[in-house]
Amino acid sequence: MNGHTLFFVLDLTGTFAFAISGAVAAKQRNLDLFGIVVIAYSVACGGGIVRDLCIGAIPPAGLANWRYLVAALVAVLVTLGAYSQVQRLNQPVLLFDTIGLGLFAVSGAQKALLHGCNAEVAILLGTTTAVGGGVIRDVLLTRVPVILQREIYASAALAAAVIVVGADALNWGTDWSPWVAMAVCFGLRYLSLHYHWNLPTYAGANAKKPPPAD
Repeated sequence: MNGHTLFFVLDLTGTFAFAISGAVAAKQRNLDLFGIVVIAYSVACGGGIVRDLCIGAIPPAGLANWRYLVAALVAVLVTLGAYSQVQRLNQPVLLFDTIGLGLFAVSGAQKALLHGCNAEVAILLGTTTAVGGGVIRDVLLTRVPVILQREIYASAALAAAVIVVGADALNWGTDWSPWVAMAVCFGLRYLSLHYHWNLPTYAGANAKKPPPAD
């Protein structure tokens, strides 16, 4: 599988995973069908659209390629049609958000590299691709974005992007680096949630603890 094909597969898979997380979050807020679709699509394609605008890939793939919209709509239908089954998963928003996080961090960094960006820009855009949709979701649902809380979230995406870009810079096997990067991102995020790892905070002793994510 060449770089372009692998990027597209990862990007579309990440779109589907993030769209499910957005649809579940919107359903939990009792939004109507239109609202659920808007949130799901925003989560799925928001970060990628920001990335494409930054690298000059105009129009952005999330707007120009119908497959991204279809992936988001299918995710909405799956969520609504099998919501009782989805609810049985342990914190479904976090699960699918974590899956999408790793996929988008890898695909975002790879697309930036394919468009000739240097290592620093590719790492930043890989991270932006991964966390951008979640920020849009949280803002639209009037929640404090996860990346502004003390959870290990953007750091996990950053680690995945660094692995992809580092492997490319060192001319290591690019066939395995995306999978290692996604595994590291998923592992960091999962372990941080399971063992309550957090980045240090500097608020006063009486500061209120942020509410947990849905």
